[in-house]
Amino acid sequence: MTGSGFTAQSTAAEVVGGIDLTGRRAVVTGAASGIGLETARALAGAGAEVTLAVRDTAAGERAAAGIASGGAGRVLVAPLDLADQRSVAAFAAAWHGPLHVLVNNAGVMMTPQTRTPEGWELQFATNHLGHFALATRLHPALAAAGRARVVSLSSVAHLRSPVHFDDVHFRDRPYDAGLAYAQSKTANVLFAVEAGRRWAADGVTVNAVHPGAVLGTNLSRHLTREALDAAASGGRTFKTPQQGAATVVYAATAPGLERVAGRYFEDCAEAHRHIPGTSGGVADHALDPDAAALLWRMSLDCLAADVRG
Repeated sequence: MTGSGFTAQSTAAEVVGGIDLTGRRAVVTGAASGIGLETARALAGAGAEVTLAVRDTAAGERAAAGIASGGAGRVLVAPLDLADQRSVAAFAAAWHGPLHVLVNNAGVMMTPQTRTPEGWELQFATNHLGHFALATRLHPALAAAGRARVVSLSSVAHLRSPVHFDDVHFRDRPYDAGLAYAQSKTANVLFAVEAGRRWAADGVTVNAVHPGAVLGTNLSRHLTREALDAAASGGRTFKTPQQGAATVVYAATAPGLERVAGRYFEDCAEAHRHIPGTSGGVADHALDPDAAALLWRMSLDCLAADVRG
């Protein structure tokens, strides 16, 4: 795979420049603010019809109006709460026609210990199981589109933890908000690995993306002031939301990625294998095909148990 020509400083608008998405339909979850908003703005600016799938539809309508004021393509708003499986089912049931791009952007980070009505740990339930249910329910629409793409947003935090299949929901081990977030971000990569394998015959490619560190988005709302100050003073390079959306848009639109699946991207390029003691890259545990297959089966079992319940 050749280099993209883009860098960590590139913006989503630069990445999508010259690409015509007229006639294509996209869904971006959590698109009322931050990286999701800038992803939606870039896709709509290239001519796509974009649906903002959001918990707060009033915020979504404001975001849609802001995008549309820039002369972009059609922008729609639909309710979606990824922690509520009824909401996920309703969103998918209301979708009609092909879907060319699905961006699984929404997420929660470092939340206090919270469980969904099913008893699932909130970060895993929202970041992985909600998006898993959404993508699998929308799979027929993706397959109908021909050469559809799914982008699963992960994080460098995935380096901290594999998925602990023996206690995913912290029922036996002490709850650790950081490790719960980390394993949910590993799950986002493993989903791309297995979905990319399963859906290749349908022309649907699935990849994972680390957008980079972006301060000031809603994702960081559960971090303490001390944690935010430490992050800002720790020598880490932070991106603007427009720069954070660049790798997302790259995975969703780059012509050279039409048949690429099951990969992890950062800074608009496929990531290298992580070397312990260094920063960046993708961990071996996140690309493990056996773990990816196990996660898929476990996720189906969770959703099936919810339906039976």
